[in-house]
Amino acid sequence: AVISLWSVAPETRARNSFNYDAIEEVAMLFVGIFICMQAPLQILDVYGAQLGIDAPWKFYWCSGTLSSFLDNAPTYAVFFEIGKKIPLPEGALREAGVGVVELAAISLGSVFMGAMTYIGNGPNFMVKSIADKAKVHAPSILAYMLRFSIPILLPILILVGWIMVK
Repeated sequence: AVISLWSVAPETRARNSFNYDAIEEVAMLFVGIFICMQAPLQILDVYGAQLGIDAPWKFYWCSGTLSSFLDNAPTYAVFFEIGKKIPLPEGALREAGVGVVELAAISLGSVFMGAMTYIGNGPNFMVKSIADKAKVHAPSILAYMLRFSIPILLPILILVGWIMVK
């Protein structure tokens, strides 16, 4: 980005209507999310084990569903905290206090299912914002889900869940 700003003529950026609006929108959204996440994370630290999310497939689908409507980083943080609280069988491998299978399920669900909506993935949100500002048609969130994510992505996610998170 710095090299681009240094090497591209300001006139070229002006002709391309270059601005930071989309990244500023995403940055503000993320700051708000991370500020608001502090209380739920503290609650999960106390009550996380009581939620009944105690199997890799539950972590995959629960983290994925939340990630569809919230970015993957805060979703990951939420389910990471829950994962630290569940009991694991004797000898189960752990990484940072979470079972490695559960951690893989949290990671897969949080990252992959963010693409189900524009708001579940920062880059999707930025592309939609840029398209709207440029007056380029991009489907609404509901149209995107009905035309693309549910018929195309959801079957792939089911297959991934079946293969990776049994």
